[in-house]
Amino acid sequence: MTRAGRPWSVGVLGGGAWGLALATAASRAGSPTLLFSRRSSDASQSRFAWTHEFAELAAAKLILVAVPSHLARAVLRELGDHLDGSHVLVHGVRGLVGSELATISQVVREETPVRRCGALGGPVQADELADGSPSAMVVASEFAEVTNAVRARLECEHLTVYETSDLRGVEWASALVGCLSIGVGYAQARRNVSAGMLAALISRAVDEAVSIALAAGATEARTFYGLAGYGDLLASMALPNRPEIVLGRALARGETLELAREQTKLRVEAIELVPRVTAFAKARGLRCDVFEALTAILDGTLEPASIVRSLFAH
Repeated sequence: MTRAGRPWSVGVLGGGAWGLALATAASRAGSPTLLFSRRSSDASQSRFAWTHEFAELAAAKLILVAVPSHLARAVLRELGDHLDGSHVLVHGVRGLVGSELATISQVVREETPVRRCGALGGPVQADELADGSPSAMVVASEFAEVTNAVRARLECEHLTVYETSDLRGVEWASALVGCLSIGVGYAQARRNVSAGMLAALISRAVDEAVSIALAAGATEARTFYGLAGYGDLLASMALPNRPEIVLGRALARGETLELAREQTKLRVEAIELVPRVTAFAKARGLRCDVFEALTAILDGTLEPASIVRSLFAH
C-alpha cells in the first residue's frame, strides 16, 4: 500500500533479524518507522510499518541499512535512484565488500547520491534490541548531524548510543570482530585452551586487528579497545548461539566447513572475509599470525592441535 506524505522519521532497509530489531528499537524510541523488505509480513503484529517500495522508503530522511555485505552494492544502487543529498544513510553491516575490502560507507558513496553516512557497531545484539533489554551501541560518522540524528531517533531508556568520528575504524572493527569470533568459538571448544590462554589469544588478536585496521585507514586505535572492538568481542564470548561462535566450535570438533555452515543457520560474513584480510595484511608486511591461523581453520590445512600451538609460537 502507498502512504505518500507520511512523515517517517526512520527507514530501515532489510527484513532480516537485524533489520527487524533496528526497526523495533526505533519505534520503541518513539520514531515513526518504515521497514523495507521483499519478504512477506504481518504488519498488524509490528510496531512499525512495512513497504516493498524503495520510493516509499525514501520518504524517510534517515535510513538504516541492514542487508548482507554481498548484497549491499546491488541493493544500494537500486535504492540510490530514489535518494538525494538530503538523505542520511547509516549501516549496521558486519562486513567488507569485494577483494578490495571496501567499507559499506564507501559503497554508499559510490552507488547513491548520499554523502552524509555512518555506521553502527558495538556489543548490542539483535535479540536485545528486539525485546528491549538494556544495551549499548556505537554510531560513527564524520558528520555530527549524522550521529546526532541516530541518537535522537534510537536512544531511549533501554538503549544507550555512543558516538565517534572514526567511521572507518568502526566499520573495520565490526568486520574483524566477526572474524575473531570464529577463533573464540574454536578456542572455547578445544579442551587444551585454558581461560588464561584464551585471554592471551584475544589480546593478541585485537592488537593484530588494530594494526590491520590502521593500515586500512582507521584513525583511532582506541576504537578497537572500546565498545566497537573489545566490547563486541566480549559479547561474542558470552553468546553461545552467535553464528561465528557456533561455526568455530563446529570446526574445532573436526566438522567440515560445509557442515559447520549449516549449523550457524545464518550467513557468516567472516568466512569469505578472513582469507582476504590475511592477504591484505601480508601484502603490507603486517604481522597476522591470528588471521593466518583463522584461514587455516577455515580451509582445514592444519590439525586443530597444530593451529592452537601456532597461535602461541611467538
